[in-house]
Amino acid sequence: MSGNCIACQEKPKVPRVVVVGLASCFGCQLQITNAEEHLLDVLGQIDLRYWQLASSDHMPDEFDVAVIEGAVTTEEAEATVRDLRERAATVIAIGACATTAGIPGMAASEFLERPGQVYERVPAACGTMVSPRPVSAVIDVDYEVRTCPMDALDFVDVLQRALYGSNKTVYTKTMCGDCKRNETSCFFGKQTLCLGLVTRAGCGARCVNLGRPCNGCRGLSPDANLPSAREACERYGVPVADFDKALEMFNQVNPALATHE
Repeated sequence: MSGNCIACQEKPKVPRVVVVGLASCFGCQLQITNAEEHLLDVLGQIDLRYWQLASSDHMPDEFDVAVIEGAVTTEEAEATVRDLRERAATVIAIGACATTAGIPGMAASEFLERPGQVYERVPAACGTMVSPRPVSAVIDVDYEVRTCPMDALDFVDVLQRALYGSNKTVYTKTMCGDCKRNETSCFFGKQTLCLGLVTRAGCGARCVNLGRPCNGCRGLSPDANLPSAREACERYGVPVADFDKALEMFNQVNPALATHE
């Protein structure tokens, strides 16, 4: 991610923003509206030219920031993100589908093995299907807002950074450290699988705080140690096969997964 900043470029005073949805449930776009307390303040700083969820208008020819939700699953979607990259100074990918391929990515391995059979009953209007992939697998992405669905306030924070610049570092550590700081008990002590030990930190371990094990929706951390994680599973009586299967939900197309194995 290059971290391009709108404020650093010769662009109009009010940045022009488009919000585009690809293969997803559109839940992350809905999350934007959940930032009710801050939404008007955010909209007051941008010129929202196009929002696929909220309008049937055509996308404008010129804009500065492209916000993309969803995985790339068709040739048309691939062409769309390439076009957005060419036209936008800054690209922001939001949600697990856009950043890790998410749930659509679970079809990736089957697609490679039998491309003509995975999407047997897809309407012709969908066009030609491709193996599901995150936006960053097709184009360079400047900023990401992870988790499924994304957190509305995280989106506000990232948008501010895109508009005005920031030297904030990107999280690479695993989520287990957040659990320690939150003083929450570990699920492995209850012989229950939790992917926090290999998942990228940054959410504050919110699911664990609510009593639910992490399902890894932020994707695999670059600092994850998979062999050590598998040893931990064996030590605590959690089936290693269950651990490997759980990783597939949000890491099916992650090259780092193969690197760590």
